[in-house]
Amino acid sequence: MDRALWEPEFAERFTLGEDELKWLFCELYHNDMQAYADFTEMLYRQWQNRPETLKTIDRSRVEQPDWYRGHKTTGMLMYVNAFAGDLKGVREKLGYIRECGVNYLHLMPILESPEGRSDGGYAVSDFGRVQPELGTMEDLSELTEECHRLDIAVCLDFVMNHTSEDHIWAKRAKAGEKAYQDRYFFYDSWDIPNAYEQTVPQVFPTTAPGNFTWCKEAGKVVMTTFYPYQWDLNYANPVVFRDMTEILLDLCNRGIDIIRLDAVPYIWKALGTNCRNLRQVHSLVRMMRIVCEIVCPGTLLLGEVVMEPSKVVPYFGSVEKPECHMLYNVTTMASIWHTVATKDVRLLAHQMEQVFALPGAYTFLNYLRCHDDIGWGLDYGFLRQFGQEEVSHKKYLNDYLTGKWPGSPARGELYNDDPRLGDARLCGTTASLCGIETAEKNGNPEALETAIRKDIMLHAFMFTMSGIPIYYSGDEIAMENDYTYHDDPLKAADSRYVHRGNMDWEKAKRRKEAGTVENRIFSALDRLRGLRGEYEVFASEADTWVFSTGNDHVLGIGRYYNGEKLLALFNFADDTQAAVVGDSAEYKDLFSEEICQAGGILLPPGGFAWLWRKM
Repeated sequence: MDRALWEPEFAERFTLGEDELKWLFCELYHNDMQAYADFTEMLYRQWQNRPETLKTIDRSRVEQPDWYRGHKTTGMLMYVNAFAGDLKGVREKLGYIRECGVNYLHLMPILESPEGRSDGGYAVSDFGRVQPELGTMEDLSELTEECHRLDIAVCLDFVMNHTSEDHIWAKRAKAGEKAYQDRYFFYDSWDIPNAYEQTVPQVFPTTAPGNFTWCKEAGKVVMTTFYPYQWDLNYANPVVFRDMTEILLDLCNRGIDIIRLDAVPYIWKALGTNCRNLRQVHSLVRMMRIVCEIVCPGTLLLGEVVMEPSKVVPYFGSVEKPECHMLYNVTTMASIWHTVATKDVRLLAHQMEQVFALPGAYTFLNYLRCHDDIGWGLDYGFLRQFGQEEVSHKKYLNDYLTGKWPGSPARGELYNDDPRLGDARLCGTTASLCGIETAEKNGNPEALETAIRKDIMLHAFMFTMSGIPIYYSGDEIAMENDYTYHDDPLKAADSRYVHRGNMDWEKAKRRKEAGTVENRIFSALDRLRGLRGEYEVFASEADTWVFSTGNDHVLGIGRYYNGEKLLALFNFADDTQAAVVGDSAEYKDLFSEEICQAGGILLPPGGFAWLWRKM
C-alpha cells in the first residue's frame, strides 16, 4: 500500500520508529528490502484491524506512559481451566478477582495445544484458536472487554521460541516442503546437531535430554530445545519474524494488554555458542518494542528471563532504546525460599542490595510462587563464605522444603531430580511450603499460628518491594498442595501439578468466615494491599535500601518517598527474635496500628512489622 494513504496517526508513529526499525531489520536480515516491505505492510494491516476501543485505550496510556508502575497495581496469575473451567467462567468470576484487589490478570497459555504433548500449553498447534474446552477467540475478546470496563489489564503468554509439531507449519515441514522446513532447524544428518550439542546446555537433561530429535516423516533431524514435540523456530528467517510478530499483534488486537515473551533468551541460535542471550535476541526484542509502540502503544512487553540477575537486566534495554517494560524478579523468589529453609537472611539481603542498586525505572514482577518449579539459581560464590557448597546446600534446601529434614513443617515435591548431578528443583504451594498443610494435618494450633504468620510475612515482603506484586491464584485463600495429579496419567510424571490444582470454591467461601485460615490469610493480604495503595512510601520512585537489624534471622528494608519513611522487618526464624533499628523516633506499625519506638523491636516467629512515620 502507498504510504501516502496511511492513516495519519499510524504514519506519525511509524515515522518516529522507522529509522531504528529499518536499521535493525536490515542488519539482521541482510538488507532484504522485500522482506522489510512485507513486514511494514503487515504492521499497517494490523493497525487497521485494531478495534477503535483499544486505540482509545492506547491514546490514554501514551499520555500516561507509567500507568502500570504505580503502587496500586496488584496482579494474579491463573490457569483458566483450574480457576473457572473456561474463559466464560473467568468472566463470571471477575467479581471475585476484583475482591482480591487484582487489576492485572495473567491468563496462563490458552491457545490450542495437543493433549498430552502440550507442556502446559507451551506447545501451540494453532495460534489463532483457543483450546476448545476453554472457549473461543471471541470469548477471549469478550473477557478482555469486560476486564477493561473493570480497569483490569490482561496478560497472556506469547510462546515464541517454538511451535508444536502439530502446527500447520510443522506438518508442511514433515511433508517435505522446504519453505516450511526453513522455518525450523532441519538437518540431513547428525553432524551439525552434534556440533551444537558441544556448546548448548540441556534444559531438561532427565526428562528430555538433548536439543535435537529425529523426524521420521521428513527423514531429518530437527532442533527441539525443550521437548521433542516443541520445534524451535528459526528467527534468522525473516518470514518467521514477520509471521510471529503478526501473531503477537493479533493477540494485542484481542485486547491483551501485556504480552509475556516466553523463553525469550533462547530465540536466536548460532553454532559454536550456548544459544542463550545472544546479541540478535536483543535486536529482535527491541524491534518488537518499536512495533508495539507503532501499532498498539498501550501494550506492555514482559520478558520471561529465568536466569541470574546479570543475564536478566539487559532485557530492559537502555533508556534510549528500551526493550521489555517488565521482567520477573526470579532470583529473589528463589532466595526467599532459601531463607525460609535456612532462617538466615544474609543471602536475601545481599540479593536485595543488588536489586535496589538498579535504576528505579526498572519494573520487576515480584512473586512468591508461580506456575513453575523453584530452581536453586543462587549466588553460591556468596554462600561459600559461610561454608555452604552448591550440591550439598541444594540437597539441604530440597530436604527441608519437602519435609524430609527433621522438624521441617514444609511440604513440597521435587521436580526434574537428577541424582547424578545432585540437583533438583522444587514444587509446592505457598501455604504448604510455609507449613499450613502440615499443621492442619497434625492438628497443631501453635504450629498453625506460626505457619499463618509466615505466609502473611512473606506476602508482606512481596508488597514491600518496588514493582508489581503477583499472587498465584489460590494463595489468597491458602490453598494447599493437590496430590490428586498422581492419579492422572497425563500429569503424574510432572510434579509441578502439585501446585496447579483446581480452585477450591468451597474453601474460597470460608474467606468470609471469621477465624478460619482462609479468612485470616485473605483479610491480611487485603489489608496489606490496601495499605500499599494508600501510602506514598510504596511508590515505585521511592528510595530503597537494606539495613542491618543486628540479627541474621531478621531482614530489614527501608523505604523513603516524599517525606514518608518505612522500616520493614521480617523474622524468618521459628521463634521470637529481637531486631535493633538505629532510630529511636516514634513509628506507627501500619499493619497492627500500634505506636512504638523503633530502637528495639520484638518479632514473633514468622512475624513482620511495617514501621512508618512522616518525616
